[in-house]
Amino acid sequence: MSLKKKIALVTGASSGIGESTAMQLAQAGYQVYGTSRRGGTAKGGSFAMLPLDVTSDESVDAAVQQLMQREGRIDLLVNNAGFGVAPAAAEESSLDQARAIFDTNFFGIVRMTRAVVPHMRQQGSGRIINIGSVLGFLPMPYMALYSATKHAVAGYSEALDHELRTLGIRVSVVEPAYINTPFEANLMQADAPLDAYRAICVGIEKRVKEVLVTADGPEVVAEMIVKAAQATSPKLHYTPGLAKRMQLLRRFAPASVLDAGVRKDLRLPA
Repeated sequence: MSLKKKIALVTGASSGIGESTAMQLAQAGYQVYGTSRRGGTAKGGSFAMLPLDVTSDESVDAAVQQLMQREGRIDLLVNNAGFGVAPAAAEESSLDQARAIFDTNFFGIVRMTRAVVPHMRQQGSGRIINIGSVLGFLPMPYMALYSATKHAVAGYSEALDHELRTLGIRVSVVEPAYINTPFEANLMQADAPLDAYRAICVGIEKRVKEVLVTADGPEVVAEMIVKAAQATSPKLHYTPGLAKRMQLLRRFAPASVLDAGVRKDLRLPA
């Protein structure tokens, strides 16, 4: 584009990583539209807000159409909307709860992508940045379902980038580690708790809270998202802050060392 601002759409922008990303994109010169389930007004008025529920086909289509009517194009989609899950054993979540986790954290990205890509394809350009997690490549016990959604995001993003790059569209996945945001204060609790796991899950939750006290803030992730959005040759994977060291550990450490390190960090018996 020449003098006209590029148009960015950021889901889950009412707080945390999404809000920080929307603000930094606006500072970088984008015309930014954030979304949340209730819409509302952005802090400081630096970007517009649209109501959007990523679990609803109708809501996704309506928000994208509204944005297209206003601006006529979408240059950047940041798929950030999602929720976390409190530490729990895999068997402590019902199938209904497992479906709900996937419906937001993974299928929400699929819905947004299917709604936006036709417009990017028609204009011959665009960027899609999906927010994954280190748990998309590094195992964490008692976070099996959340980890599974982030593995799905990583695999989907890699395949999608291959499909779309010949059309002028690039896809990246940003995979942060622990980030100190309000997101961590509103975790979904397991809906089928079992006494057998109670003590160990309490211990892991305590350990996670200890780590979060000194964790990076959302601005670290937002900075990397802006970097990925503006890169001439974007990378497929971006790992901000602590996540970079964890990625190197996953890649180069022997499996036995990685396994022992995970259990030691979470204070699990060997």
